[in-house]
Amino acid sequence: MSTVLPEHGYFRQASFLLSVPEVHLLPPDTGAEIAVVGRSNVGKSTVLNALCDQQGLARTSRTPGRTQQIVVFDLAQGRRLLDLPGFGYAAVRRTLREQWGETIPRVLNERRSLIGLLLLADARFPLKQEERDLLQWCVTERVRVQVVLNKTDKVNRQVAIQALRDVSTLLDASQLDTVPLLVSATAKSGIGELRGRLHAWYADSLKEGPGS
Repeated sequence: MSTVLPEHGYFRQASFLLSVPEVHLLPPDTGAEIAVVGRSNVGKSTVLNALCDQQGLARTSRTPGRTQQIVVFDLAQGRRLLDLPGFGYAAVRRTLREQWGETIPRVLNERRSLIGLLLLADARFPLKQEERDLLQWCVTERVRVQVVLNKTDKVNRQVAIQALRDVSTLLDASQLDTVPLLVSATAKSGIGELRGRLHAWYADSLKEGPGS
């Protein structure tokens, strides 16, 4: 069972706030938001559930692409997580893919309360073009990004470490000041470290003290 440290306690209190199809329907653009993005098969819902220590907070499915709207989770005191639609899943009908292609950039470009991007990727495979494009956007817009390589339970340690090195090299070449993280949402490994890093973002943005 995962342990939530006292200063991270608000993650356990996370609650579903709303789900919307359009950016203009999001909550007032105040406080601090972290957007969670990734391809449709990287296990975003499972990571969110593990991060907030709640099994049923985010819906999970064996069918990638189930999250078809912007899902907002409230962490209290102005903190929010935005679960953006997964990208790169060909089975989703074309009109919906096109809508996502417009919605995701709008969230990233228009939300003043956005303090960082949590990019989830699959540790078994090299970063794909969509993921590299998002990293380049972070460079251009000077937005903090945390790259998480999920599903490390499905590979041996040597493969996971090599994946971490490859992503680290890419981030260094892009001059992104961030350290990637190996995670297994199902095994809960790396989740505590991820929670701590995101807490530091919220604390820095909202000028919180420890334990707030």
